[in-house]
Amino acid sequence: MGKVRVIEVHENVFAANENTADQIRKMLAKNGTFFVNIMSAPGSGKTTLLSALINRLKDKVQIAEMDVDIESSLDAQRVADATGVRSMQIHNGGLCHIDADMTFRAIQEFGTDGIDLLILENIGNLVCPAEFDTGAHKNIMLLSVPEGDDKPLKYPLMFTVSDVVLITKIDTMGFFNFSMENVEKYIRALNPNAVILPVSAKTGEGMEELEKIFLDGVSEIKKQS
Repeated sequence: MGKVRVIEVHENVFAANENTADQIRKMLAKNGTFFVNIMSAPGSGKTTLLSALINRLKDKVQIAEMDVDIESSLDAQRVADATGVRSMQIHNGGLCHIDADMTFRAIQEFGTDGIDLLILENIGNLVCPAEFDTGAHKNIMLLSVPEGDDKPLKYPLMFTVSDVVLITKIDTMGFFNFSMENVEKYIRALNPNAVILPVSAKTGEGMEELEKIFLDGVSEIKKQS
């Protein structure tokens, strides 16, 4: 019988990514920049919601936005056109995620001097982005009403790692079989500390509360810098 060598690996395979992510958090905190990672499935309304939010915030804080996609610069251009803030497109080479090293290199090239709020619009995917810490101070994910209220059951890690869960497109509630009671129950079972906020970029419902989350985050980071 042939010999089999057994090796025990105790180090987390994501250790290098986590170390880089921690460096990013410390670097941006020292710079006074609040960094937010926005995640969701494709079509949840990330770009539309972010544009509406940035327009509410841009006269109060200095904002920059980075957008991740496999190809094209459509979303980054949409944000820049809709808001006038500085925007950068990151092409991730066909991957389903962006990791901390990619984020670090993008931030180094982009520059954050004078930026109070840096927003990363992650690639549309409910699996891979949840696995990689980008170095953000806060993870926010969007779940749109048309996607259904069962997504926390199907993609538990995404809801586990998110500090804030935005239930978007609530103006369409009358057209879909979506239970706010059920979705909150599913999310709480995975992440009791998550902030759950129903919002609509179309009607403005919930946008004031969302704005406060971002402004409070900026204020907290400024205290650390």
